[in-house]
Amino acid sequence: MTENNACIASAAASLSSSDTNNTANGVVAVQDQLEQALWVFGYGSLVYNAGFKFAERVPGFVRGLVRRFWQGSTDHRGVPGAPGRVVTLVHEPDGVTWGYAYRVAPEHVQETLRYLDYREKGGYTTELIQFQPRESGRAPIVVTVYNATESNPNFLGPARAIDIATTIASSVGPSGPNIDYFRHLVAALHEIDGECVDDHLREIEQALAGLSGL
Repeated sequence: MTENNACIASAAASLSSSDTNNTANGVVAVQDQLEQALWVFGYGSLVYNAGFKFAERVPGFVRGLVRRFWQGSTDHRGVPGAPGRVVTLVHEPDGVTWGYAYRVAPEHVQETLRYLDYREKGGYTTELIQFQPRESGRAPIVVTVYNATESNPNFLGPARAIDIATTIASSVGPSGPNIDYFRHLVAALHEIDGECVDDHLREIEQALAGLSGL
Protein backbone atom coordinates (compact mmCIF):
# COMPACT_ATOMS: atom_id res chain seq x y z
CA MET A 1 0.00 0.00 0.00
CA THR A 2 1.34 3.42 -0.88
CA GLU A 3 1.45 5.82 2.03
CA ASN A 4 0.32 9.47 1.87
CA ASN A 5 2.04 11.17 -1.08
CA ALA A 6 2.55 14.50 0.72
CA CYS A 7 4.24 12.69 3.58
CA ILE A 8 6.56 10.81 1.22
CA ALA A 9 7.38 14.02 -0.64
CA SER A 10 8.36 15.65 2.64
CA ALA A 11 10.54 12.66 3.49
CA ALA A 12 12.21 12.77 0.08
CA ALA A 13 12.95 16.48 0.45
CA SER A 14 14.57 15.93 3.84
CA LEU A 15 16.65 13.07 2.51
CA SER A 16 17.79 15.11 -0.48
CA SER A 17 18.94 17.91 1.80
CA SER A 18 20.67 15.41 4.05
CA ASP A 19 22.49 13.84 1.10
CA THR A 20 23.78 17.26 0.10
CA ASN A 21 24.83 18.50 3.52
CA ASN A 22 25.71 15.33 5.43
CA THR A 23 28.08 12.78 3.96
CA ALA A 24 29.31 9.59 5.59
CA ASN A 25 31.24 11.79 8.02
CA GLY A 26 27.94 12.85 9.52
CA VAL A 27 26.91 9.27 10.13
CA VAL A 28 30.29 8.54 11.69
CA ALA A 29 29.78 11.50 14.01
CA VAL A 30 26.42 10.10 15.02
CA GLN A 31 27.97 6.70 15.67
CA ASP A 32 30.48 8.40 17.96
CA GLN A 33 27.62 10.09 19.78
CA LEU A 34 25.80 6.79 20.13
CA GLU A 35 28.67 5.53 22.26
CA GLN A 36 27.81 8.18 24.82
CA ALA A 37 24.04 8.39 24.56
CA LEU A 38 21.11 6.30 23.39
CA TRP A 39 18.62 7.21 20.68
CA VAL A 40 15.27 5.38 20.67
CA PHE A 41 12.75 5.50 17.83
CA GLY A 42 9.11 5.75 18.90
CA TYR A 43 6.42 4.85 16.37
CA GLY A 44 3.66 3.43 18.60
CA SER A 45 2.81 4.23 22.20
CA LEU A 46 6.25 5.83 22.60
CA VAL A 47 5.07 8.61 20.28
CA TYR A 48 2.61 9.88 22.88
CA ASN A 49 3.91 8.31 26.09
CA ALA A 50 7.67 7.82 26.26
CA GLY A 51 7.65 6.87 29.92
CA PHE A 52 11.38 7.50 30.40
CA LYS A 53 13.65 10.50 30.84
CA PHE A 54 14.93 11.95 27.60
CA ALA A 55 17.13 14.92 26.80
CA GLU A 56 15.76 15.60 23.32
CA ARG A 57 12.82 14.57 21.14
CA VAL A 58 13.26 14.86 17.38
CA PRO A 59 10.45 14.40 14.83
CA GLY A 60 11.35 12.53 11.66
CA PHE A 61 11.03 9.26 9.81
CA VAL A 62 12.58 5.94 8.85
CA ARG A 63 12.52 4.52 5.34
CA GLY A 64 11.84 0.97 4.14
CA LEU A 65 9.40 0.25 6.98
CA VAL A 66 5.65 0.75 7.42
CA ARG A 67 3.57 0.88 10.61
CA ARG A 68 0.94 -1.85 10.88
CA PHE A 69 -1.56 -2.95 13.53
CA TRP A 70 -0.43 -6.54 13.15
CA GLN A 71 0.96 -7.30 16.60
CA GLY A 72 -1.17 -8.93 19.28
CA SER A 73 -1.09 -7.45 22.76
CA THR A 74 -1.86 -9.63 25.76
CA ASP A 75 0.03 -7.55 28.34
CA HIS A 76 -1.09 -3.98 27.59
CA ARG A 77 -4.17 -3.62 25.37
CA GLY A 78 -5.62 -7.10 25.60
CA VAL A 79 -5.33 -10.30 27.61
CA PRO A 80 -4.33 -13.90 26.87
CA GLY A 81 -7.05 -15.46 24.76
CA ALA A 82 -8.35 -12.05 23.70
CA PRO A 83 -5.39 -10.02 22.44
CA GLY A 84 -5.68 -6.42 21.40
CA ARG A 85 -3.86 -5.06 18.37
CA VAL A 86 -0.88 -2.72 18.52
CA VAL A 87 1.63 -1.56 15.96
CA THR A 88 4.82 -3.07 14.68
CA LEU A 89 7.02 -2.26 11.69
CA VAL A 90 6.93 -4.26 8.47
CA HIS A 91 9.54 -4.06 5.73
CA GLU A 92 8.34 -2.38 2.54
CA PRO A 93 10.89 -0.94 0.08
CA ASP A 94 9.08 2.36 -0.53
CA GLY A 95 7.69 2.68 2.98
CA VAL A 96 8.04 5.69 5.26
CA THR A 97 7.18 5.73 8.96
CA TRP A 98 7.08 8.94 10.97
CA GLY A 99 7.62 9.23 14.69
CA TYR A 100 10.07 10.59 17.23
CA ALA A 101 13.71 9.86 18.01
CA TYR A 102 14.42 10.28 21.71
CA ARG A 103 17.93 11.04 22.94
CA VAL A 104 18.65 9.53 26.32
CA ALA A 105 21.55 10.97 28.30
CA PRO A 106 24.36 8.53 29.20
CA GLU A 107 23.47 8.47 32.89
CA HIS A 108 19.96 7.25 32.09
CA VAL A 109 20.75 4.70 29.38
CA GLN A 110 20.80 1.56 31.52
CA GLU A 111 17.61 2.35 33.42
CA THR A 112 15.88 3.27 30.16
CA LEU A 113 16.84 0.00 28.50
CA ARG A 114 15.64 -1.98 31.51
CA TYR A 115 12.35 -0.10 31.44
CA LEU A 116 11.83 -0.56 27.70
CA ASP A 117 12.85 -4.22 27.75
CA TYR A 118 10.11 -4.85 30.30
CA ARG A 119 7.53 -2.63 28.60
CA GLU A 120 8.10 -4.25 25.21
CA LYS A 121 8.42 -7.81 26.47
CA GLY A 122 5.35 -9.02 24.58
CA GLY A 123 7.20 -10.09 21.44
CA TYR A 124 9.43 -7.11 20.64
CA THR A 125 13.16 -7.28 19.97
CA THR A 126 15.66 -4.51 19.25
CA GLU A 127 17.58 -3.51 16.16
CA LEU A 128 19.50 -0.48 14.94
CA ILE A 129 18.11 1.52 12.02
CA GLN A 130 18.71 4.93 10.46
CA PHE A 131 16.39 7.80 11.33
CA GLN A 132 16.14 10.99 9.30
CA PRO A 133 15.19 14.12 11.30
CA ARG A 134 12.55 16.35 9.75
CA GLU A 135 14.78 19.39 10.24
CA SER A 136 16.47 20.15 6.94
CA GLY A 137 20.20 19.59 6.92
CA ARG A 138 20.38 17.57 10.12
CA ALA A 139 22.43 14.39 9.92
CA PRO A 140 20.79 10.96 10.07
CA ILE A 141 20.69 9.35 13.50
CA VAL A 142 21.30 5.70 14.34
CA VAL A 143 18.40 4.70 16.59
CA THR A 144 17.36 1.66 18.57
CA VAL A 145 13.89 0.42 17.67
CA TYR A 146 11.73 -2.19 19.36
CA ASN A 147 10.03 -4.21 16.66
CA ALA A 148 7.83 -7.32 16.65
CA THR A 149 8.53 -9.64 13.73
CA GLU A 150 6.25 -12.35 12.41
CA SER A 151 8.31 -14.98 14.22
CA ASN A 152 7.10 -13.87 17.66
CA PRO A 153 4.19 -15.81 19.22
CA ASN A 154 1.92 -12.74 19.54
CA PHE A 155 2.12 -11.76 15.88
CA LEU A 156 -1.38 -11.62 14.36
CA GLY A 157 -0.55 -10.44 10.86
CA PRO A 158 -2.68 -8.62 8.31
CA ALA A 159 -6.47 -8.40 8.38
CA ARG A 160 -9.23 -6.29 6.88
CA ALA A 161 -9.50 -2.77 8.32
CA ILE A 162 -12.96 -3.52 9.70
CA ASP A 163 -11.68 -6.63 11.50
CA ILE A 164 -8.76 -4.73 13.00
CA ALA A 165 -11.12 -1.93 14.02
CA THR A 166 -13.51 -4.39 15.67
CA THR A 167 -10.69 -5.84 17.74
CA ILE A 168 -9.43 -2.39 18.71
CA ALA A 169 -12.93 -1.26 19.68
CA SER A 170 -13.60 -4.24 21.94
CA SER A 171 -10.22 -5.07 23.51
CA VAL A 172 -9.10 -3.99 26.97
CA GLY A 173 -5.92 -4.87 28.82
CA PRO A 174 -3.87 -3.87 31.89
CA SER A 175 -2.88 -0.58 30.21
CA GLY A 176 -6.47 0.28 29.30
CA PRO A 177 -8.78 0.13 26.27
CA ASN A 178 -7.20 -0.67 22.94
CA ILE A 179 -9.09 2.20 21.32
CA ASP A 180 -7.36 4.68 23.63
CA TYR A 181 -4.02 3.47 22.28
CA PHE A 182 -5.24 4.00 18.72
CA ARG A 183 -6.69 7.46 19.34
CA HIS A 184 -3.64 8.71 21.29
CA LEU A 185 -1.33 7.49 18.53
CA VAL A 186 -3.30 9.17 15.74
CA ALA A 187 -3.55 12.42 17.70
CA ALA A 188 0.19 12.44 18.40
CA LEU A 189 1.02 11.84 14.73
CA HIS A 190 -1.22 14.76 13.78
CA GLU A 191 0.90 16.92 16.10
CA ILE A 192 3.98 16.03 14.04
CA ASP A 193 2.19 16.62 10.73
CA GLY A 194 -1.36 15.69 9.84
CA GLU A 195 -0.27 14.75 6.33
CA CYS A 196 1.99 12.07 7.74
CA VAL A 197 -0.65 9.88 9.37
CA ASP A 198 -0.35 6.51 7.64
CA ASP A 199 -3.00 5.42 5.15
CA HIS A 200 -3.25 2.21 7.18
CA LEU A 201 -4.28 4.21 10.25
CA ARG A 202 -6.73 6.29 8.23
CA GLU A 203 -8.45 3.15 6.97
CA ILE A 204 -8.81 1.80 10.49
CA GLU A 205 -10.05 5.20 11.70
CA GLN A 206 -12.74 5.18 9.01
CA ALA A 207 -13.72 1.62 9.94
CA LEU A 208 -13.97 2.61 13.61
CA ALA A 209 -16.20 5.53 12.69
CA GLY A 210 -18.58 3.08 11.03
CA LEU A 211 -18.98 0.97 14.15
CA SER A 212 -22.01 1.85 16.26
CA GLY A 213 -21.38 3.68 19.51
CA LEU A 214 -17.94 5.02 18.53
